[in-house]
Amino acid sequence: MSYTVDALADFVVAAEPAHLPGEALMLLRRNVLDSVGCAIAALDGETVRLVRDQVESVGGQPRASLIGGGRSSVDQAALFNSVAVRYVDLLDTYLTPGGLCHPADNFGAMLAVSESVGASGAEFLIGLAVAYEVQSRFSASVPVMAHGLNHALQLAISVAAGAAKLLHLTAEQTANAIAIAAADNVSLAAIHSEPVSNWKGISPGITAQRAVYTTGLAQHGITGPRGIFEGPNGLERLFGQSIDLRLDDPTLGVVRETYLKKYCALIHGQAPIETVLTLAGERGVQHGDIASVEVEVFQTAYDIAGGGSFGSKDAPATKEQADYNLKYLLAAGLIDGQVGPEQLQAERIRRPDVRELLNRISIRPDAALTARYPEATPVRITIKLRNGQQISREQEDFEGARSRPFTWDRTVEKFDWLAEQYADDGLRAAIVDTVGHLDEVPVSELTGLLAKVSPERRSTADGA
Repeated sequence: MSYTVDALADFVVAAEPAHLPGEALMLLRRNVLDSVGCAIAALDGETVRLVRDQVESVGGQPRASLIGGGRSSVDQAALFNSVAVRYVDLLDTYLTPGGLCHPADNFGAMLAVSESVGASGAEFLIGLAVAYEVQSRFSASVPVMAHGLNHALQLAISVAAGAAKLLHLTAEQTANAIAIAAADNVSLAAIHSEPVSNWKGISPGITAQRAVYTTGLAQHGITGPRGIFEGPNGLERLFGQSIDLRLDDPTLGVVRETYLKKYCALIHGQAPIETVLTLAGERGVQHGDIASVEVEVFQTAYDIAGGGSFGSKDAPATKEQADYNLKYLLAAGLIDGQVGPEQLQAERIRRPDVRELLNRISIRPDAALTARYPEATPVRITIKLRNGQQISREQEDFEGARSRPFTWDRTVEKFDWLAEQYADDGLRAAIVDTVGHLDEVPVSELTGLLAKVSPERRSTADGA
């Protein structure tokens, strides 16, 4: 009997460079550079350091590089590099009704597997493209988070698919890999609810690690539940719907629909932050002039980050709580003029000035704005000043959205901003050049450069 997972395996095995349309290859390289910048900026983050400590304590045959130096087993490298990409919350996003996913969550696993098998950069990019496609198509078909589950579920499927492609598994092995990974990686949306913990940023890395490991088991002949989609107790029964992955379409072009982030915040915070900074900048508003800020957003943004169904946002205390809190993000942006890694430091989060201002910010959902999501990420902000003046601004999108995408040059600029304290000018230039020509060189050229990045911020004396 043929199952959906068998058809998905055929899709993976058949994938080839010719299935990358138009600018998709260039955009994949762009997103790779974006992911690398995110990972480098995270290297001295508290959670990332703790994960590195765990990876080093566990050990394992050193077959793949850790960003920032060191080597470990393939699955441990997949975990560490995935956590690093996710930590500063600047990674790419794919939006759908009822949910979303972060295709860059596949990057750390694909990098580790590629290096371990001596893959070319071109092979790595095809494996990554397959993972992007599978994860995003599942997200588009099933509103995972609306069912109370975390979007790591579709990541398990996509990492297994991409890893199987890189390992050159047969269709049968690939089907088993996907089935095993999906069966044991159903996680809860409670990960994103208050009080938000460190686990929010680690969960996708654990999922990627497990999917890499179980794909290796499938390579050695371990079988999985082939009815994972439509069989008894399969995913279709769990979600109460059919799951259409459009497997008759071999195109690997979903990267064209991804969003890149400008600010260290969840994707639903990008438009509000840009809007409030533009409004304050154009009107010369100082944070001390503000009596109140009223923010209207679409329902999902309110639920996750505005104090809705995911919990109160009145008292953030940690980095994980702050980057999921519109009140904090807007207050920090108004005071500091930016929302970057510095604004997510614990000392900044707990400072009285930002605590006082966030108490004057209110968030509420608006039905008309909700109707425009996810084709747009609309927001309306009204600032009331102490002198009685009232100013407003409404936006449909932000720089980095599909409507205003990052160019390669803009992505290089973001990369330099994130990496300059961890890599000197020469190393950064070499990384940018290698990613720009990644389809022409071995993936080991990239991992070799990433291993030279400092795991700690360089001092001014070091030339930072």
